[in-house]
Amino acid sequence: MKLNIEKKNQALRNKTPQEIISWALVHANRPIVTTNFGPRSASLLHAVSSFDDKIDVVWIDTGYNTSATYNFANVLINQLRLKMNIYVPRQTVAYRNVIMGIPEVGTKAHKRFTAQVKIEPFRRALELHNPDIWFSNIRKGQTTYRDSLDILSIGTNGILKVSPFYYYSDDQIDQYLLKYNLPNEPRYHDPTKVDDRRECGLHLMK
Repeated sequence: MKLNIEKKNQALRNKTPQEIISWALVHANRPIVTTNFGPRSASLLHAVSSFDDKIDVVWIDTGYNTSATYNFANVLINQLRLKMNIYVPRQTVAYRNVIMGIPEVGTKAHKRFTAQVKIEPFRRALELHNPDIWFSNIRKGQTTYRDSLDILSIGTNGILKVSPFYYYSDDQIDQYLLKYNLPNEPRYHDPTKVDDRRECGLHLMK
């Protein structure tokens, strides 16, 4: 699909998430939607699955999620009847705890940790699904890097990344969750990020 991203972003700027998703799915052959089952993640999963209940949902389960997150994921998977594709690291948490633990952020060891628990499983997912469109729930204001993006951006391997809620505030997302009676779970921790303003690495992959 030939696309002038800057021009199309301008055209989509005032569209609803549903209108953005509808447009994207018309042009998609192998779409995926990614989730970490973090806070407010039900918004994107509900919006996309409402249009396509057979879409592949990719979850990179690092093994370090909180019990609350795993319970929340189970509830949402069943409520929305998601077509889950769960990818896990090749090493178990128990093994990694012995050989490296969770290294300090900013160190080379932490980069290796992130590569093991998140980047490698995601590369595996991309190889298997070979998506042309990737629905993501990144939003403006989350990180400095994400502030440089838009509703449409070019992601890993030239995949078109579509972020339908990009310009939504936390309050607007919360209103969406209330409107559709969707659950939320704020008790979330990602050891590859630690700080919410850091990137975990998936959106920086080339």
